[in-house]
Amino acid sequence: MSKRITPFASRYCSTLDRLKEAIRRKRPGLLRRGVVLQHDNATPHSANLTQQWLQLYGWEILPHPAHSPDLAPSDFHLSGPLKRHLGGMAFETKNDLISELRNWFDNLDVDFFRVGINSLLSR
Repeated sequence: MSKRITPFASRYCSTLDRLKEAIRRKRPGLLRRGVVLQHDNATPHSANLTQQWLQLYGWEILPHPAHSPDLAPSDFHLSGPLKRHLGGMAFETKNDLISELRNWFDNLDVDFFRVGINSLLSR
């Protein structure tokens, strides 16, 4: 690892330390069940130091395709309403969250998706 990369990876690992502590305080038990992160391919995320940190704590990283844009098309239309819907909710299990997500998607009007898809044309 080059000296230029080390400060960024070190800072990112400090951020992960703070995240781990916040999870421990706010969501007891979640650390035992496992943490899954979505990273892009930024240097601090792929640095050896970061990879060692993730391996030490057993955190899983979802794969991120090379040259993938930071925002998926769904981020433009879907994320905001979904975030507002889930705001303030707490889920006991992953299955409870999945059930709520399925319910939310099942109750969306077809026009919601049509508007979202059509808005991509102007972007």
